[in-house]
Amino acid sequence: MSATARRIDDLKAEGRAALVGYLPTGFPTVDQSIEAARALVEAGADVIELGIPYSDPVMDGPTIQEAVDHALRSGARVRDVFRVVEAVADLGAPVLVMTYFNPVLRYGVDAFARDLAAAGGAGLITPDLVPDEAAEWIEAADSRDLDKVFLVAPSSTPERLAMTSAASRGFVYAASTMGVTGERATVGARAEELVAATRAAGAERVCVGLGVSRPEQAAEVGRYADGVIVGSAFVKPLLGDAPFADRLTQMQSVVSGIAAGVRSARTGAVSS
Repeated sequence: MSATARRIDDLKAEGRAALVGYLPTGFPTVDQSIEAARALVEAGADVIELGIPYSDPVMDGPTIQEAVDHALRSGARVRDVFRVVEAVADLGAPVLVMTYFNPVLRYGVDAFARDLAAAGGAGLITPDLVPDEAAEWIEAADSRDLDKVFLVAPSSTPERLAMTSAASRGFVYAASTMGVTGERATVGARAEELVAATRAAGAERVCVGLGVSRPEQAAEVGRYADGVIVGSAFVKPLLGDAPFADRLTQMQSVVSGIAAGVRSARTGAVSS
């Protein structure tokens, strides 16, 4: 069992879902992204998702795009993610990297797996890679005991759900809606149905992302999913011109509120 799976199972035994928190590496700088990731865990995230800045995203909404554009202009590079992973791997929260697959291909699939494992990383979330086109990554990940987190969506067929569940390790990422990341008034109406269908297709753990930005939404998703994935709501407080320490404090306040929502999900005490 991988560290990510073990963490999710331990939390399930405690009666709650995991909070998976996303931040981009290199924003505002590489060193400050390390500070932010450590603050994320201190405030209540159970699993870290570190994004690699990329110029042609297909899943990032405007908040994350703004942060990623800043990181790229500041000179962030693919290999910076290994320094960030290594700097936060001691916190007890499994560290996954979220990346579109082209940067991995350019770096070298086996070399990327090697360097990620050496840094203490748990695995990859790959939003634009489907299992039937992932043979090289699956082989590299398996050889180094890394998680392979593939995505399913409300449009996924039963056959696609089964294939993705069989190929994934750690958990399956269920996109709550067809769209990009960002804050929404409601979580996708089909998210709970998608989680149930993915479990029925063979997945042991299913975490839900896209659209969760408030404690009550986290409580709603945490009631039926194994993990609640939050990105834009944590990145948004880090944007702007206020002193970075103040931005970190604002981010931690948001994290604490959403973490409380996750923890309340199965007790009925929904936070507001």
